[in-house]
Amino acid sequence: MRIDTAINLASIELKKNNIKSPLLDCEILMSKAINQNREFVILNLDRELNINDYKYYQELVKSRSKGKPIAYITGKKSFWNYEFYLNEKTLIPRPDSELIIENVLKIYKNKSYVNFLEIGIGSGCIILSILKEKKFFLGKGIDLSSECLKLCDINAKKLNVKSRLKLFKSDVDNFSQGKYDLIISNPPYIKKLDLKHLDKDVIDFEPIVALNGGLEGLSEIRKVINKSSELIKVKGKLILEIAFDQKKEVTKLLKEKGFYVDKVLKDLANNDRCVISTKV
Repeated sequence: MRIDTAINLASIELKKNNIKSPLLDCEILMSKAINQNREFVILNLDRELNINDYKYYQELVKSRSKGKPIAYITGKKSFWNYEFYLNEKTLIPRPDSELIIENVLKIYKNKSYVNFLEIGIGSGCIILSILKEKKFFLGKGIDLSSECLKLCDINAKKLNVKSRLKLFKSDVDNFSQGKYDLIISNPPYIKKLDLKHLDKDVIDFEPIVALNGGLEGLSEIRKVINKSSELIKVKGKLILEIAFDQKKEVTKLLKEKGFYVDKVLKDLANNDRCVISTKV
């Protein structure tokens, strides 16, 4: 069977199962099945598939038709300027989280050295992107998940920034190493009762622990702010990703812990998404 025929048939299958971008997904899955990039697939649509590649492709399409995210099927995701390995133990990076990197680079554009901490590293996409962009920054990352720490380490080696990174398996409450110029975090912030309203491919496949922010969605954010107030230097920055409706509560929590709120940034959908604050 030709590549284009296989893609068209698979695209019909995904459409039937209400997958949002069936053609694009089928092209990406084909690139995995034949171990080539997507450009190769598009330029070789008339090429014949061997039987083993086609069988493998059908398995991939079947997984996608059940709602399994493309990033988990391919085991990788592009974020900022880089590609990261990931698996089902780690949250899939969202474009909104690039706001953190964008603003770290703006704030510290004239600084060559910054010692910073990320609370809850996941795949490492945020901390590693910053280390890659700023050659003399030093980063520490903590996470409770051994799987996340392992994956971040693999991604750090891939991006060649491992020598400037230290990772710790720790809950935020129990971490007390060092004082930092900058702390960043994208903590779980979805209200427990709202989890059931998330898209099927999120709630059925992504780790709940990385999404569940407790009853009000603030339990992990509160912990991060409390601990950051101890770990951050005076005039140090704390940059947090938040839910679209948490600006008021998070601002209040920050002020109570001695932070001045510099600004609240909006995401691509014009929702409040990122809070930049300074320890006073």
